[in-house]
Amino acid sequence: NEQWGPDYVARYEIFSKAIKAKYPNINLITSAGPFPDGDRFKFLWDKFRALNADSIDEHYYRPPKWFLDNANRYNNYPRTGPKVFAGEYAAHVSVKGRPDRPNNWEAALAEAAFLTGLDRNADVVTMASYAPLFAHVDAWQWSPNLIWFDNLRSFGTPSYYVQKLFSQHTGTDILPITLNGSALNGQQQIYASALRNMKTGEVILKLVNTSTASMVMKINLAGVGRISKSAQSFVLASDDLKTENNLDAPKRLAPVEAKVSIKAAEFDHTLSPQSLTVLRVAYAK
Repeated sequence: NEQWGPDYVARYEIFSKAIKAKYPNINLITSAGPFPDGDRFKFLWDKFRALNADSIDEHYYRPPKWFLDNANRYNNYPRTGPKVFAGEYAAHVSVKGRPDRPNNWEAALAEAAFLTGLDRNADVVTMASYAPLFAHVDAWQWSPNLIWFDNLRSFGTPSYYVQKLFSQHTGTDILPITLNGSALNGQQQIYASALRNMKTGEVILKLVNTSTASMVMKINLAGVGRISKSAQSFVLASDDLKTENNLDAPKRLAPVEAKVSIKAAEFDHTLSPQSLTVLRVAYAK
C-alpha cells in the first residue's frame, strides 16, 4: 500500500513469479505510490507496465476542483496492460477554523462527476473504493469519512449516498455518450455516463450538473430500441454546497426517488442545480 522505489519493484517481481507459478489466477494489485502524479507515480507505472502487472492502485486525495478537472483522466490510458484500481479517494475541502475536512455536498458532487469518468472507462478502471469508511464522531484521526457514528447512532454522508447510487445502479456494458456531438465529459458543467444492463433490460444514465442553474437536457436513446414510457429517477441535490448530514439530521441530504414519464426515445429532462441524477429506462430486450 502506497509503496514506491526500486526495492519495491524488485521484490514485487520475485513475489509475483512465485505466486503466479502456483496460483496463476490470482490478480495481484501493485502500488502507484501515495500520489496520483509526479516522478514516483510515473516511475512505478513505467516499471509495472513493463512487468505486465495485473492491476495498479491509484490514490487521490485532492480538492474538489481536481476531481472535476480529472473526469476525463482515463480517456487516453492504454486499453491494454495493467488495469486500474482506484483504491483510495476522497475530495478534501478545507475550512478555516475547522480541524476536520467536512463531508459536505461540494466534495460529494465533485466525486460524483469524477465517477462518471470511471463508468465511461470501466474497461480500464475495474474497481474503485472511497476511503476511509468509518469514524467515531468523538474519536477520529482522519477526515473526511464515508460513515460517522457515536455509541448509538450512525449516518451516511453525502459522499455515502453518491457511492450508494453508483454501486446500486451498475451496468453490464458501457454505452457511448456525447454532448453537443463530442464525447468529452464535463461540457457546460455537465458530467455523464451511460450504461446498459443486459440482465435487467435497462439503460442507466448518471447525470451530474455542477452548475448553479437548472439544465434542460435533450436525451436521445434512439439507438437502444423500443423504450418504456416511464423511468425511475433518483436525485441527490442541494442548492447549498456546504450541506452536511449529522447524527441529528442523518438524511438532510439523501436521494429522492420518483417516476418520470417518457414520450419517445428522444426526450427532455431537467437536471436540478448542483445535482446527481440517475435514470433507469427499460427497453425491449
